[in-house]
Amino acid sequence: MHIEIWLLILGMAIVTFIPRALPVLFVERMRFGKKTEKFLKLIPYTAMAALIFPGILTVDDSVPWVGIVGGCIAGGFAWRKMPVMVCVLAAIAAEFLIYAFLL
Repeated sequence: MHIEIWLLILGMAIVTFIPRALPVLFVERMRFGKKTEKFLKLIPYTAMAALIFPGILTVDDSVPWVGIVGGCIAGGFAWRKMPVMVCVLAAIAAEFLIYAFLL
């Protein structure tokens, strides 16, 4: 019984490791067109939007506009092509200031 569990864990580790390791090994040798490179550079911002948007609307049920303001701040920073972490930290700081001084 225990060996089956360990084999299952090992199999899952291999299956998740392979798609992560292959791009690291081969991406330096690959050359992409300008449109593809632009697309790849925009993936972090797209992922941020997909992960954060549902939370924007549910930050505080009693004051929903706080989440919308934070989302707009993050969107504005992303529009200016700031790093993802800067966008997130700016939104957090904006919401903190709203809670500290306006509510």
